[in-house]
Amino acid sequence: MTNRRDEDLDKESVTREAIDRAESGAPAAGWAIRDRFSSHEILQRVIASADEEIATGKQELVFSGFAAGFAIVLTFIGHAVGKAYFPHNNFLSAVLYPLGFIYIILGRYQLYTENTLPPVVLVLARLASLPLLFRVWTIVLAGNVLGAGLGAFILANTHVLSPAAMEAGTVFTKHGLELAWWDVFFKSLFAGWLVAGVVWLGNAARDTIARLLLIYIAFYTIAVADLFHVVTTACDVFYFVFVGEGGLHAFYEFWLPVLLGNTVGGVLLVGLVNFAQAEKRRFPEVRVLSVRELLFSWEGGQSSATARSSAGESESE
Repeated sequence: MTNRRDEDLDKESVTREAIDRAESGAPAAGWAIRDRFSSHEILQRVIASADEEIATGKQELVFSGFAAGFAIVLTFIGHAVGKAYFPHNNFLSAVLYPLGFIYIILGRYQLYTENTLPPVVLVLARLASLPLLFRVWTIVLAGNVLGAGLGAFILANTHVLSPAAMEAGTVFTKHGLELAWWDVFFKSLFAGWLVAGVVWLGNAARDTIARLLLIYIAFYTIAVADLFHVVTTACDVFYFVFVGEGGLHAFYEFWLPVLLGNTVGGVLLVGLVNFAQAEKRRFPEVRVLSVRELLFSWEGGQSSATARSSAGESESE
């Protein structure tokens, strides 16, 4: 009787293990509490997501990044309209700022700041190389900037915005240029921390409503706290240039420190810290890269196939 009961429990455990994992092999439910993941389980989900993204083809990355950059225009429009109506009230003028980011993140477009955490964690786990990481960063950032530039050009040369909103749209870059370089950098560092935190916490959430609230609160905080996001800032600066308010110097005086701050905030304050506090058990069980491969190869982004086959074997067993 005892043996049969033990066998039943073993079968139930195997069945639950199969049910509670996605096809990639990442946990779909927490082990201790089903609706709450441990830090290690969140890390597994981040790695599985990054493993899929880092292997994406160049053409897909370019178009997805471009779509995200163009969609950030929705954030610019919302913020400019809010600033026109409430020029001296950040709490009200920032209400529509998260709109573009909701569209991008829930739509799974490639956004540079959202891409700082997952691929970095994959490199720290030695499942993808540094050249592969920089390839993703470069292509996505270029696509984001081009998309934001096109959107800004359209807004600057049409009457989509009211005259008051068009005037308000120039205020964002003027304000950034008035600040010291290091002030812009540190404001952007905290914004990068917030955005990478959205990725980490988004993998801790189990439903779209939770992710929607998380995205809204985090990006609303960026606007209301007067922080800077690199893709939004690209749209701001392009618009500033296209309406004839300033020259290309705004890119290295304002946009460049935003880029560096967002990157450092996303990599150091979230990627390294969250990776360091999670257990280092490999998931899925795949060969890690050697130091030479990590630094000089184009290896990575293949472990998802191993994970899917592992999950399939568990279910068949």
